[in-house]
Amino acid sequence: MTTHLLGPAATPDRAAQGLELVRIVTALLILVHGVYRALAGGVAPFGDWLDGLGFPMGIAWAAAVTAIEWVGPVLILTRRWVFWACLAHMGILALGLVLVHLPFGWFVVGAGRNGVEYSVLLLTCLAATAWAYRPGRS
Repeated sequence: MTTHLLGPAATPDRAAQGLELVRIVTALLILVHGVYRALAGGVAPFGDWLDGLGFPMGIAWAAAVTAIEWVGPVLILTRRWVFWACLAHMGILALGLVLVHLPFGWFVVGAGRNGVEYSVLLLTCLAATAWAYRPGRS
């Protein structure tokens, strides 16, 4: 174990266990988001909102995003095509960050409301997971 300026690094085993926890929790958070939208009847309103922003075929996009929020987390949880599922979610989250959360600033609660901080956290967790499961690594 190497000591760095800010203290010792985690052991490889503990770092791997920590990343596995990040992978699982991130996938579950995304899955719950998509399942709730679908079961609460939120796909059509989401599609209408996308139409209002000028997206062609908003309902199709909303259905596709919701499907990815169901299938992608299952792939991540089962360690299948993790890299690609993470990239897909990162694209969805980045677009949502810009379209929905960025106008509200940084904070989700407290000093603000509905800001980007949670999206940044999820993007970071997905990026870390994608990096660990990238194709061609040894």
